[in-house]
Amino acid sequence: MNHKRREMCVQMLTGVLSIASVMFAAATGPVNKDAKGVAVKGYDVVAYFDEKRPVKGREEFKFEFQGATYLFTSAVHRELFAGNPAKYIPQYGGYCAYGMAKGHKAPVDPEAWSIVDGRLYLNYSAGVSKDFAKESMGGGWWSGVWAMAGIRDTGGA
Repeated sequence: MNHKRREMCVQMLTGVLSIASVMFAAATGPVNKDAKGVAVKGYDVVAYFDEKRPVKGREEFKFEFQGATYLFTSAVHRELFAGNPAKYIPQYGGYCAYGMAKGHKAPVDPEAWSIVDGRLYLNYSAGVSKDFAKESMGGGWWSGVWAMAGIRDTGGA
């Protein structure tokens, strides 16, 4: 009787751990998105390039890409994105670029951003974004960090 109870507890624990690992993997998947699957906290990624500022997208202008929903301010922005997502999606899956350099995934503040060499980088906060900007200036330093850390820049893909 005691053996059966122990076996049942092990099976239940295994099930709980399996569910927890799936939830963790979903929470820290390749694309930083919320529980509803929306990337960049609903901000329009094309606006960073065209308007040079973060702008909240609208539900009526959405596009699904790599398992995430991207929102846009207009049909024009949505179509620009659909035509060339690699140009617009944030690097490193939309996780904090500076955090990735330190070896971990961190959430972002869409207002803490920069475009370096034509690529969008998001960071945890304005302060972290300033540190990222300082350290990313000067050419090859930043890509050297990624190489040493074993992190591959997907080029937006």
